[in-house]
Amino acid sequence: MLKELMIKNLAIIDDLRVRFENGFNVLTGETGAGKSIIVDSLGLALGSRAQTDLIRTGEKDAVVQAFFEVENIKELSDMDIDTSEGLILRRNISASGKSRAYINDTMVSLQSLSEIGRTLVDIHGQHEPQSLLTVDKHIIFIDLFGRLYNDREKVKSLYKEVQTLRQEESNLRQKARERSHRLDLLRFQINEIDAASLSITEKGELTEERNILLNMSRLKESGEKAYCNIYSEEGSCIEKLTSVITKVKEMSSVDQRLSEVLSLLEAAMPLIEDASFSLRGYKDKFNPEPERLAEVEDRLEFIKRLERKYGEGIENILIYRDGAEKELKSLEIIDERLDTIEAECKEKEDMLLQSAIILSEKRKEVAQELEGLVKNELKELAFSDAEFVIDVKQEPVSTHGIDKIEFLFSANPGEPPKPLAKIASGGELSRVMLALKSIFADFDSIPVMIFDEVDAGIGGKTAKSVGKKLKAISHRHQVLCTTHLPQIASMGDFHLKVEKGQKNERVCVEVKELKGGERINEIARMLSGKITEVSLRHAKELLESAT
Repeated sequence: MLKELMIKNLAIIDDLRVRFENGFNVLTGETGAGKSIIVDSLGLALGSRAQTDLIRTGEKDAVVQAFFEVENIKELSDMDIDTSEGLILRRNISASGKSRAYINDTMVSLQSLSEIGRTLVDIHGQHEPQSLLTVDKHIIFIDLFGRLYNDREKVKSLYKEVQTLRQEESNLRQKARERSHRLDLLRFQINEIDAASLSITEKGELTEERNILLNMSRLKESGEKAYCNIYSEEGSCIEKLTSVITKVKEMSSVDQRLSEVLSLLEAAMPLIEDASFSLRGYKDKFNPEPERLAEVEDRLEFIKRLERKYGEGIENILIYRDGAEKELKSLEIIDERLDTIEAECKEKEDMLLQSAIILSEKRKEVAQELEGLVKNELKELAFSDAEFVIDVKQEPVSTHGIDKIEFLFSANPGEPPKPLAKIASGGELSRVMLALKSIFADFDSIPVMIFDEVDAGIGGKTAKSVGKKLKAISHRHQVLCTTHLPQIASMGDFHLKVEKGQKNERVCVEVKELKGGERINEIARMLSGKITEVSLRHAKELLESAT
């Protein structure tokens, strides 16, 4: 529920905190005292559009902050906003025209603030009705009132299945139209890749071979020189090593400690000889092979062309080939799958239409019942000849069935019922809202309901009836109501009086919590415009009868 509203520098309000309680909260005061400004301020905190001319003259910005006690709200959990200690919605409006929105000190978009606000508060004013004026919600109210949730979900589920099948059918038909060309292309691509006989390591091996072929002369020359240095030329490595071994043998015959050195030198000789033989073989195999180099160049260029078509690297070319083969197989059986999809789709469409027709018939029955209930409510609200019609029209099947439902109303006999949004009189609209809310209160999940001057144009017995209905709604929702009628004010659980005052030679708004004698005095003032013994006595009677 709404616990507190803080307003600073807005219109004629300088700095104001208003506390609210559970149940039925009433705000009273003279015309122009600022009651509607308080309601409008709450609207700003909930994300309604702001105008810079709302900022108090001489101030740079205005701030409105609303504190709620709430249970877990999924949207806030998704935004990682903790509400365990309550929920604070804040709106900062600057004279420059900029507006910032916060939820528990986390900056959010105005759209996010508005979406959260709609789940918390429903405002019904002479110019600011909300949820029940949204035509798309009328069908939801009918389904809630008639407990048609399971029927609606069945239609919704079937509709989604049909849409999925239709999409698949459309995709298959599109593929069928393109199939002939696509089949030829896929077969060509698969054959081209297969004919290439690629191996994963081939490109690297060819690149290495190409590098050798391009440097063959240099390799042959270096190999020849290395072989000569080790073996064939005068003063070669082997010749010198042989001389060293001979000398060390002579030395070890005198000093046995050199035997280990001799062993190492003798062991090195066959290794060096093996290396020389390998170098000889290596240098002798180098013969000019221009044909082989051309072959390697051509093969590498061929692989590059394939890469440009199918992806960088032989691995990606082969992956593309496997994907093409998979698509080819799917296209080859497309006719069979299309026949199956068409049959499934026809079956599901028949089931959907049948379910939608059944739901529509139930809705019509619910609508007829609801019309009677609303008319009875309207009679108690001084609409003796009013017409309330629930217009049920058929439209193409959709996620909610085949019905378009709209609430229509006419206050006067002879006038055709019109959509609620087109009702001219704010007072009439507010009372219609109240009648509907009285019936839908059990189904409405919005915790806070605000009625701004719902009493416009009524009095006496009707005012008492309005008060009783507001009181009844407050048993299931927190209700805030601005009113000029004592019959309504007397039924409140928590009474707030809004007054104009002066502070630093400027007009300001003050709010008092009324109890006991102060509340009796306010009810008496509302009864006769001034406090007299008669009005005080009548005020006490009203308060006693309201308990």
